[in-house]
Amino acid sequence: MSESNTWRRYLTDYNEGLGLVYERFVLNDFLEGLRRRYAIRSVLEAPLYGMAGVSGINDVMLARNGVDVTLVDDNAERIEGVQRIWEEDLGLSPNLILIRPDRWGDLPFADDSFDLTWEWAGLWYIHNPAGLLRELVRTSRDLVFVAMPNNIQVGYWMRKLVIDREFFATHDESWTNIGRIRRILEGAGVEIIDQGVLDVPPWPDTVMPANEVLHRLGIRSQKLEAQFTGDDWQWSTMAYYMGQEPDLRDRVMKYAWLDHAPLPWQIKTVWAHHRYLLGRVKR
Repeated sequence: MSESNTWRRYLTDYNEGLGLVYERFVLNDFLEGLRRRYAIRSVLEAPLYGMAGVSGINDVMLARNGVDVTLVDDNAERIEGVQRIWEEDLGLSPNLILIRPDRWGDLPFADDSFDLTWEWAGLWYIHNPAGLLRELVRTSRDLVFVAMPNNIQVGYWMRKLVIDREFFATHDESWTNIGRIRRILEGAGVEIIDQGVLDVPPWPDTVMPANEVLHRLGIRSQKLEAQFTGDDWQWSTMAYYMGQEPDLRDRVMKYAWLDHAPLPWQIKTVWAHHRYLLGRVKR
């Protein structure tokens, strides 16, 4: 297994692209819904690296609503960068825990330590994903939330077969199998109380900025390139968090009509970028 180093750029360059900003806002809404519904006061996100773009900022809105946030990573450079982002740019202080890459099956927390434990699209980046899933169960006193890329949607296959074949040669895509994840969670003592899809915008999921997709497809067009670059094509969740673009969420979430459509989630699966499971620990 190898790890992309693109995260380094985003520790200082917060321009993530429209797709990632949209994904972040949809996830924010989902987590905020859990916080209100289940009175969540403490969360563990492990690993903090799964979503592309700026690492470690998926729990910012939870922290701003009074939740005690703990984040785990196995990369010292990245965790130092995430700490700087939270403390210097956001004025927040999460609990940042560094572990060895071989310790995902043995997290340094007591049983029943958190109201919610969760991960987003990170299982295929770490050693011992099954061990981590069991640890998410062990350390939760209530909820476990797990999401991974949806392996049947069009962007996934475009990425796999055309634009990012190296990634799939070095990562175990069997961890996108939601049935496999469910069996591990249930075997560890979780009752699944909800499942579905999240992140269903009107564009495919390629996990990279549009301009880079064009380059990888061999498309050279000044007109298209101009459309997806420059000052008019700056998309940054951090700009919203830092108060620089207070209208950003409204501008981005106008694309959420499919996410919000009252359709069965099974129908949305054809286009959704992520599938998820939500479970309750049986104690």
